[in-house]
Amino acid sequence: MRIQDYLKEHKLITDGAMGTYYAKLLNNETAVSEYANLTEPEVVIHIHKEYIKAGAELIRTNSFAANQQTLKVNKKEQKAIIQSAYKLAKQAVEESGKEVYIACDIGPIPENGDRAEEEIAAEYKLICDAFLQEKPDIFIFETFSDFFYLKNLIAYIKERAPEVFIITNFTLNKNGYTGKGISAKVLLETIADTEGIDAGGFNCGIGSGHMFHILKKLRFPDGKYIVSAPNAGYPEQFKNRMIFMDNEGYFEGNMQRIVDLGVDIIGGCCGTTPDYIKKIADNIDLKEEERGIRFRFLEDDTKELTYEKNDFYSLFTRNKKVVAVELDPPFDAKDDSIIACAHKLKASGAHIITMADSPMGRSRVDSILMSVKLMRETGISVMPHVCCRDKNMIAMRSGLLGAYINGVRNILVVTGDPIPSEQRQSTTGVFDYNSMQLMNYINEMNREHFLDDPIFFGGALNYGRGPVDKVIERMKKKIQAGAGYFMTQPIFADEDVDRIRYIKSKVNTKILCGIMPLVSYRNANFIKNEITGIHVPDWVVERYHPDMSKEEAERVAALIANEIIEKLSPFADGYYFMLPFNRVSLMDKIVIK
Repeated sequence: MRIQDYLKEHKLITDGAMGTYYAKLLNNETAVSEYANLTEPEVVIHIHKEYIKAGAELIRTNSFAANQQTLKVNKKEQKAIIQSAYKLAKQAVEESGKEVYIACDIGPIPENGDRAEEEIAAEYKLICDAFLQEKPDIFIFETFSDFFYLKNLIAYIKERAPEVFIITNFTLNKNGYTGKGISAKVLLETIADTEGIDAGGFNCGIGSGHMFHILKKLRFPDGKYIVSAPNAGYPEQFKNRMIFMDNEGYFEGNMQRIVDLGVDIIGGCCGTTPDYIKKIADNIDLKEEERGIRFRFLEDDTKELTYEKNDFYSLFTRNKKVVAVELDPPFDAKDDSIIACAHKLKASGAHIITMADSPMGRSRVDSILMSVKLMRETGISVMPHVCCRDKNMIAMRSGLLGAYINGVRNILVVTGDPIPSEQRQSTTGVFDYNSMQLMNYINEMNREHFLDDPIFFGGALNYGRGPVDKVIERMKKKIQAGAGYFMTQPIFADEDVDRIRYIKSKVNTKILCGIMPLVSYRNANFIKNEITGIHVPDWVVERYHPDMSKEEAERVAALIANEIIEKLSPFADGYYFMLPFNRVSLMDKIVIK
């Protein structure tokens, strides 16, 4: 019977974790099970048969990590491992004498800066082709964090084998988000809207208790089968090994609650042995529940995000030229100077202070904490930059929640300047997100936690980075992720003014044009020659000379800024001032048009 037909009348139990169980049998946590397809096939068959004997009605091929980067193999070796994985699973089923489904298991290929997206996509297709030669009935994509490669792969498989049943599973953290910042809710919505996906849900990442609490808040889509395969729990380190506790009874109890929510396919991931699957098979009531349970709502999730309470947002709605001024937080604990700067900026008519997040990759006071203090001391609106460079997923969420409860409602999302080369041996960038992924994450937090007064966030516009149409394409993706405005790099040259004008004509968004008044001959030369992404024409540098006084240089800086503002005024929604060395006295000399 095809799995499609079986699931119309039954729920289904899968196997548990091949990788961690293999390592447990060998008493070697670092053992990689996929190699065993060629070196120890009898062990792989034995594990499959143990899961089948325990009650698994679907087993996954031993191929989750069968990619070239993880296994350090070439294409020929990779294909041999993959096809052996399918043959061994098939042999195990035949020897068991039971009717058991086999799913071709594909995990995510590691992404890093050394491999282009096209290269990774090609390898996924190579893996699919290797399996398709075996004429399988089921593919399962597991532990993914987004749909970036999946949608094309699903179409690719269905074009070659239309009857293949495709399962897509994603890994969540305890808060219900993937590592790319996508919520469980959005994942299920995308599964529902993606033609070719027959079943989908969540595996790995979390234990059964957290899995239940996440699933019970979700609406399950009609027309798709829902999958749940949590970890046994959370491992502990013992003698340099990661050990999962034996908690089959607790796991089984939570899986019963998960089944009662209307989940169709259940199983286990890391740490779940045949004993876990047997406990499920022997004790869980798998009778079919009413499909109507899929339409329950615990809360209204259809409400649109609105920003009426946000003063910064209201400036855009009144078509007022917005003035944002960037300040750099101090390197040390002395904040008197920056607080004095903030008072002066408020008096000069600035609408909002943006607080850089350790620019140039050098540690400064935290942008959110400094912003909160400025807001409390001066009453001016603040917009901390939040960059992806320094904080992992946990710290990012904590920081955003902390910013919110302290009254921060505006954020600039940036990827972050790279770490200086001399520090790279001792300091590493985190980059759990890029700026677009972080935007998606904040957008989901807005809907989940901040719906009544959401965070209004924008992004950086590196207008000179590549062909203008690519720049526009990236902007539109950020807008889809929730970005409400963009702030550009400093603008000096006429051709850059024209480029921004063209971008503005093609993208319906608010743009704050970057203005950087250069405060000395040395400052102008430094920005021109050492800062990537900022185009300073020769004529700008020639307006300065080495012997200028501070006052003379500031007058020239203000004159140039006013000239650029004049050119930008017809289409700019406002201005984003970056003042070298927090030289706020310049704002008294600049005319906003």
